[in-house]
Amino acid sequence: MGSFSKVLQLPIPNPTRQPMWKLLYLLEPAPITLIVTAVGVTFGSAFRALNYGKEMERNRDMSEASITLDRSQALMIPVMSSCSLLLMFYLFSSVSQLLTAFTAVASVSSLFFCLSPYVAYLKSHYGLADPFFSRCCSKSFTRIQGLLLLGCSFTVAAWLVTGHWVLNNLLGISICIAFVSHVRLPNVKICAMLLACLFVYDIFWVFFSERFFGANVMVSVATQQASNPVHTVANSLSLPGLQMITKKLELPVKIVFPRNLFGGADPGGSTVDFMMLGLGDMAIPAMLLALVLCFDHRKSRDPVNLLDLHFSKGHKYICYAVPGYAIGLVTALAAGILTRSPQPALLYLVPSTLGPVIVVSCFRKELAELWEGSLPNMNEKVATC
Repeated sequence: MGSFSKVLQLPIPNPTRQPMWKLLYLLEPAPITLIVTAVGVTFGSAFRALNYGKEMERNRDMSEASITLDRSQALMIPVMSSCSLLLMFYLFSSVSQLLTAFTAVASVSSLFFCLSPYVAYLKSHYGLADPFFSRCCSKSFTRIQGLLLLGCSFTVAAWLVTGHWVLNNLLGISICIAFVSHVRLPNVKICAMLLACLFVYDIFWVFFSERFFGANVMVSVATQQASNPVHTVANSLSLPGLQMITKKLELPVKIVFPRNLFGGADPGGSTVDFMMLGLGDMAIPAMLLALVLCFDHRKSRDPVNLLDLHFSKGHKYICYAVPGYAIGLVTALAAGILTRSPQPALLYLVPSTLGPVIVVSCFRKELAELWEGSLPNMNEKVATC
């Protein structure tokens, strides 16, 4: 996920304007939609992670609980991301169909995870009967869950056939939410370590990789389109309707928006026609947001006194982290416009999200509590909020 951590921004149509006038491009539909979507997904991922942790804690279902990263695992994320980035840079054409198949399976699972709470709410609200009808992989499936799984599979199949950017975004968002819900950070110390490493990782692969590898590795990988295995199979079998199946796919490891948002876009069009933001630029900050949201929840649930309760409710850490993320994202987009080049989004997002949390916690004298945390710091599955 961290392999696609960057903002791509092309120059605006009129390069003769003064640089500050170029920033008016941020007021166009595509950038505004990207910003609103990214902020919403980042906060939504953190909120879903909190609710998922409480749900697992309530059900005491340890097998389904999230995995809390320790120091070594956090340090391995940028290392493994770099390895996967190089693998796709050199061998993408050879493994693209395998990646597409793996992504399709992950997308079905993630979409099912994201929609399950809403389906459960509707079932409870309307008192729908939902008997068990099947058992798979030690899990019992109800009839409604089976229908939901079928619907998720149909959605992924529609993406494989059409490659439409809306479906790509839907699947990418679901993967982001599922990742943040299942992979947690125990405290700000581990979080700061991870963000610092990814900060360097992002800068290197966007700004300096061309000096070592002859091309901008991050941009090259992010803008490559994968071969569609459905088209390959249909072509080999000479199936009817082959022309309706897209040959190339944007993998849902990023959200994309057509620059001419209301004018539509060719699903198989060139990547230069789209603005894009890597899932890592939402998922990694969302892990920090999930951490502080959990801390806010714990403080408001177990206040020391009435003054602390009022203070916590009025000034939660999440209220500083979310605007910080939005400011960092806007700054990254603005930098892309002014420099007319791709920008490593984490260069702006790390200080704008982690910075306010650290500063505010220092003023509140809660930095030590946030820094060490209260979650188990071990390589095991835990049920926490």
